[in-house]
Amino acid sequence: MKKPVKTLHAPHVGAPDPELKTSPILDEEDDELLSFDRELEEAVCFFNGVSYADGQHVLSGDELLCCERGVWLRKAERSH
Repeated sequence: MKKPVKTLHAPHVGAPDPELKTSPILDEEDDELLSFDRELEEAVCFFNGVSYADGQHVLSGDELLCCERGVWLRKAERSH
């Protein structure tokens, strides 16, 4: 299986498709409330069935998401 690759830019991934695998999307402050079990943590996140490396950023609509330990954290919202 190929390892996910970090890219230098945040790709546009569209909206989450409920029929495809997408890791949970949380607000950045919610990350501090979660207690991650090391056995359950993943080094990748999925968005619409595509895997992204830990630390990878993507754009979903106007939201900038960052993959951290198997979950997406909302980092910012783009202004128009």
